[in-house]
Amino acid sequence: MELIKKLCSIYGPSGREEQIRDIIEDEIRKYCRDIKVDRLGNLIACKPASKKRKNSDKIMLCAHMDEIGLIVTHIDKKGFLRFTNIGGLFPLRILYQRVIFANGTIGVIGAETKSETPKPPGLDNMFIDIGAKDSNEAEKLVRIGDIASFHREFTHINKRISAKAIDDRIGCFCLIECIKKIKNNKDDLYFVFTVQEEVGLRGARTGAYAIGPEYAIAVDVTATGDTPECPTMAVSLGEGVAIKVKDHDFISNPIINDKMIAYAERLKIPYQLEILEWGTTDASIIQIMRGGVLSGVLSIPTRYIHSPNEVCDLDDVHGAVDLLSYIGEHGMR
Repeated sequence: MELIKKLCSIYGPSGREEQIRDIIEDEIRKYCRDIKVDRLGNLIACKPASKKRKNSDKIMLCAHMDEIGLIVTHIDKKGFLRFTNIGGLFPLRILYQRVIFANGTIGVIGAETKSETPKPPGLDNMFIDIGAKDSNEAEKLVRIGDIASFHREFTHINKRISAKAIDDRIGCFCLIECIKKIKNNKDDLYFVFTVQEEVGLRGARTGAYAIGPEYAIAVDVTATGDTPECPTMAVSLGEGVAIKVKDHDFISNPIINDKMIAYAERLKIPYQLEILEWGTTDASIIQIMRGGVLSGVLSIPTRYIHSPNEVCDLDDVHGAVDLLSYIGEHGMR
C-alpha cells in the first residue's frame, strides 16, 4: 500500500517523468540485471528467460509513468497564471483544485466570474492563483512553460483508494510487483515504463520499435459504467481486472485475449470484458510497430479518470498482478 501511495503522490506530468522513474528504478534494481533509460526517457527492464530456448519469445509488458498536467502560457499583471492542458483535461473536474509545480510552488485553479463566462467555464476562462501580488512576484516562482500536476492526498475510501495519477501509476505498480514475483520465466520479458502516453503514446512507440517484441500487454486504467446515470459500460469497480476487447483506437488480438481469459479462469481470477468507446492505451501504437505485434490490454477499472480524485478497487489491482505474473512465467504460446 505504501508503494502505491508513493507512486501516486509523486510529481510526473508528461515530459517530466524523472522523479517517478527514479522511484521505480530503485524498486526494481535488484530484481532485473539489465535496466536502461532510452533517449526519450522510457525505463526498460529486462528479465531474460530463465533457461534459454530456441523458440523463446520477446514479451513486452508496459505501463505509462506520466500523468496529465497543466502548462503556463501567460502571467498577467496581477500575478495570475493562464494555462493550457498537457493531456486530456476536463474543465469541470479541475475547477478549484490545487496544483503543484516541480519547484514546489502550489496554486489553486480559479475561473472568471464575468456574466459572459460559459457555464461551466472552459480552460480559456481559468487561471492559477499562486498567491502572488503581481507579475514580478509570480515570475520569481513560476515561468512561462512550467508544468504543474495536481496536488492531492492519497486516501482510502472504505476498501478502495483515491488519488491523483492512479492513471497510470497503478499500472506501474502492477509491473513492479510482477518483476518481484516472477522467478522462472520461459521467455525474455521486457518491462517498459513509458513516457508521454497522455500526449500521444510517444514512449510506447520508441520502446516497442527498439525491442521488437512478438507479444505485448499494456496495463492501464479504464472507465466504469457503475455510477449513477453514467454512460452504459459493462465494467464495474471490484468485479475483476478488465480484459480489453476494443477501445477508440485499438482492437485486441483474439489470440492474446483467449490466452488471458484461459489463464484467468484457470487461476479463478475474476475478470470483465471491456469495450471503451473513447480513449486508448499504449497498445494501440505498439501493435503496429515494425511487422506488427500481437497485443492486448489488462485494465484497472477506475472512476473519475483524468481528475484529481481517481478511484479504484485494490481487489482488481491484485487480480491484475496475479494474472500478469502468471503470463510472465508461462508465456503467450
